[in-house]
This record gives sequence, C-alpha cells and structure tokens, in this order.
Amino acid sequence: MRTIIFLLAVFVLLSCNNNPAKDFKTVEITPVFTDSLSIRAIYPVDENSVWFAANEGKVGIIDGDTPKLATIKYQDSLLHFRSIAKTKDAVFVLSIANPAVLYKIGVSGKEASNIEEVYLEEGENVFYDAISFFNDKEGIAMGDPTAACLSIIVTRDGGNTWKKLSCDLLPKSEKGEAAFAASNSNIAIVGDHVWIATGGKKSRVFHSPDKAVTWEVFETPIVQGKVMTGIYSIAFYDELTGVVFGGNWEDKKFNEGNKAITHDGGKTWSLISNGKDPGYRSSVKFVPGSKGMGIVAVGSPGISYSKDQGENWIELTKEGFYAIEFVNDTLAFASGANRISKIVFKE
Repeated sequence: MRTIIFLLAVFVLLSCNNNPAKDFKTVEITPVFTDSLSIRAIYPVDENSVWFAANEGKVGIIDGDTPKLATIKYQDSLLHFRSIAKTKDAVFVLSIANPAVLYKIGVSGKEASNIEEVYLEEGENVFYDAISFFNDKEGIAMGDPTAACLSIIVTRDGGNTWKKLSCDLLPKSEKGEAAFAASNSNIAIVGDHVWIATGGKKSRVFHSPDKAVTWEVFETPIVQGKVMTGIYSIAFYDELTGVVFGGNWEDKKFNEGNKAITHDGGKTWSLISNGKDPGYRSSVKFVPGSKGMGIVAVGSPGISYSKDQGENWIELTKEGFYAIEFVNDTLAFASGANRISKIVFKE
C-alpha cells in the first residue's frame, strides 16, 4: 500500500511539473507608439515591428523607433478601422459602419506601396467586426447581420476580390445577435477550420470545417440578452481546444458567465472560473507553445493570465488594453486608447 501511495504521489508531482505553461508573475510594458487614436486592430510582423489600423483613417506600421503612417479617406470621409489582416504580399484593413470599405495595401518587406479598394458594402445595418486569413490566398471577414444571417465575406484569390455569402449557406442569426468590433478577434482559424463568436441577445459560436463553405452553430453558456453582453473574443489552440471571453461591457467587474472553454472543437462549452475574476475582457489568446494551457486575457481593466486552462487566474497589471497579439511565448504587442505597447511576460 505504501508503495502504491508513493507511486501515485510521484505521478501527481510529475503531472504538475509537466505543465508546459510558463508561470508568469509580472509583465514589462514598453510603449512603442502613442497618438490620439483608438487602436483596436494590430498585426505583429516580428519582435520590433507591428502593423495597426485605427480610427480617423489611420493605418501604419511601427518599425523600431520609426512609425510609418497613412491616412485613408473614402470620398471625403475618414473611416474608422477596427480590423486588420496580413498575407505575404499585402495588408488588409476593413472599416466599421456604413459604408464598409476593405482596402488591400501592397507591401514589399515592411514598405507599403499601392492602396486599393477591393470591397465596398453600403446599407443602414452594415457593420464589420473582424478579418483573418487561412493562408495567402483564402481569407474571411465577418460583421453584424444585414438580413437573416451574419455578414460573412470571403476571398479565394489573395484578397483581390471578395464575395458575400448568401444566407442560404449560413445558419440563421437570432434577433439582436451581433458581434463586437473590440479587438479584431471575433474570428479564430486553425487549418481549414474557422470559428466566429457573437454576442448581444445571443452568445453563440459559428463553425466551418472547410474554409467557410459549410456551417453549423453551437450554443454557449456565456452571458447574453443585453446589447453589450456576450462573447467579445475567441481563440483556438488547435482543432479541439478553444476559449471564449467577454462579459458585460457596461459592468466590467461582473465575472459570471463571461469565460468558457471547449475540448471538442466548439460543439460544447464549459464555464471556467465562474464567479471569479477576471471580469470583462475584450481579447483572449493562448500562449504559444503552452499546449493550450496558458491563456492571456486583456481588456480595459487590465491583463490577466491563467497557466491551467482558465481554472485559476492572476492579474498581471491593471494597465488596460483592447487587443493583444503574440510574437512568441513571452513577447506580445498590445493596443489600446492612444497607444501600442510591447509586452514582455516574466516568470
């Protein structure tokens, strides 16, 4: 009996020590860009440079100490950008509200060349929230419903042309169901799979296993029913393990029904750390190389970290951000009101 107990104890210790997630305790935050902008969409290139899209028509790349900025106008209007994506040869920025305008910016290395309008949609209810790419040829963007389904546009030719999917091909959206253009993270992609998260009167996850050809929709236990409640961000580590995060923007301390995890590709979701902090967060990401154990969630109330798939969390800082994107397992860029910062996670 003693031998069995000893072996079990050793097994438990080894299991704990085999957790690939790092034991982050602090963060080092270094501002790399400040301006009077609301920056909700970023795309890191490497450890020293990051593309961004913001309000007031501003798009640019922060490369070391030298920001390169452009102001994009549609006719005489300054657009507000909250979505950005990048392929090998181009950066794409998509505006919110009416009209929705998608631009393709040709890039060579870190230099931008021509700016081309590749998609335009006008309408009273038009509002796009996020954009992402499967590969250098195939991409997807999503927005609020303008008819009986979510607005989903796709490209199969590297972003030169985009086509809106018919509602005949998509699950119907519920009345009052939409999304939040809070951090360009309503879309998660792994391989051929894509997941889209919604909120408002209904908090659900839409899934396609074949690059947006066929679709299904899954219920979640995330808080819903009000205009500002629901899923604000979704991330997947692999085809099975995913996390959603959100809450109530009007009550950011509320921490019930605001975070959940799936282990079956989004079919079922279980609440994690329910009734415990953190509350509202607008962007969630798995830490690279953590095998889905390490999760970082950021929002205007601060940055939180879990090393055990969301069961327990620690607050790393109260400094708030809207969005976060990792470069490697200890370095990320984060954006927020008036700034972009480099975040180094430390044990």
